[in-house]
Amino acid sequence: MSAYGEAHGHGRGQGRGDDERTFEALPPVHGGGFTRTWWGRAWLKALEDSALDGPRALKAGRRHARGGAVGAVSVRPGRITALVKDRDGTAYRADVLVREFSEEQWERLLGLAVDSAGHIAALLDRDMPPHLVEDAAAAGLDLLPGIGDLDPECGCEAWDHCAHTAALCYQVARLLDEDPFVLLLMRGRGERTLLEQLQERSAARAAAPSARGGEETGGGFDGAGGMPGVSAEEVFAAAFLVPPLPAPPAVPAAPGRSPSLDTDTPPEPGVDPAALEFLAQDAATRAYRLLGAVLGAGGAHGTTADPIEAPPTVAQDAVRLAAGAPVPWIAGRLASGSGRSLTELDLATRAWRFGGAAALAVLEEEWTPDAEALDRAGARLAGAWADDERPVLRRAGGARWTVVGAEAQLRLGEDGRWWPYRKAGARWSPAGPADRDPAAALATAFAAGATGGGG
Repeated sequence: MSAYGEAHGHGRGQGRGDDERTFEALPPVHGGGFTRTWWGRAWLKALEDSALDGPRALKAGRRHARGGAVGAVSVRPGRITALVKDRDGTAYRADVLVREFSEEQWERLLGLAVDSAGHIAALLDRDMPPHLVEDAAAAGLDLLPGIGDLDPECGCEAWDHCAHTAALCYQVARLLDEDPFVLLLMRGRGERTLLEQLQERSAARAAAPSARGGEETGGGFDGAGGMPGVSAEEVFAAAFLVPPLPAPPAVPAAPGRSPSLDTDTPPEPGVDPAALEFLAQDAATRAYRLLGAVLGAGGAHGTTADPIEAPPTVAQDAVRLAAGAPVPWIAGRLASGSGRSLTELDLATRAWRFGGAAALAVLEEEWTPDAEALDRAGARLAGAWADDERPVLRRAGGARWTVVGAEAQLRLGEDGRWWPYRKAGARWSPAGPADRDPAAALATAFAAGATGGGG
């Protein structure tokens, strides 16, 4: 890694001067999301919305990128380059030309950044604030790719975007996960040059307050009401500028109760007051849990803070609501709205009660572990029992193992936990919570069969 790359903390990208960076080839992506940061997701959305022509190249490029077919990526102003392999191992040089900003556009972007205290502070701290995209767009500058911004050149001689150039475009999303400044380098400015120009403009503005708004005020304010040139230490030392934060509110003893909507006035057609009351109460309960998670351990009331989880999908939320529905007709409406039969919803709610979204995914989704994960699963199954006690397990495809001669099954979740299942009629039904030990999970399945708990 160059001295520049080390100084700026680029662990994966290797700096070669300020106008080119090379990122090592990234490993394949197995399951889960392709990116993990706001910048990576924003690039993908812009790419899929407008940057490439036709879904075929997008789909093939996404498959190549997820499979690890993209080699080391070179990024420089106006161009990204990589070798991309086909399934047969043939490698093609793929180049994507990126529309660079003009000098006038860079002046506008630099001025916008200096005018915003939040932007200048973040950028000088080598952080790319997401709001910069919106503010730049308001000034007529599109940082993310739009129609006509990405032109392909590929050794396969395709006349438009092909699987290789599309894969390279997708790989940029993962580079932005590592360092969002890559986006500005493609548009024509390396990180070091950009930061030096920002520092120069910030220092010039702080040194010439009279040129911007008359005489300098005693507090160091400029004529527009900003504070260029004032150190953070001085600002935080001024109590009148930074008042103490109020104490956080106490966590209530319980969530609030929803108002009764049972009135003498007939409801509008299609509006069910009881359903609205149920949804209002559910919203109050979830807000209460979120408040407890934000404020920590619940104070005098002794409530325990729950971790803040990712919001459920519509299909997951229907199951979550059904699991807590007080009357059967609500479950019927949720089954219809989520495209499930009542039997399917009953199985889904049973899984949800055992383990939430993770348990629901094991019930309704199939995944196939890679060879390494299968080897680990096989070793775990082999070592879970003594030789004379080990049941005969037959892999039933994907990540499911059925006990030969018994109505019991183990399912492996993507997090490495084992879930017990029992055969209930023609369907497999969740039989209990997950366990890291497959023997313990299978014991739960057998116990559920003995007590009739599998159906």
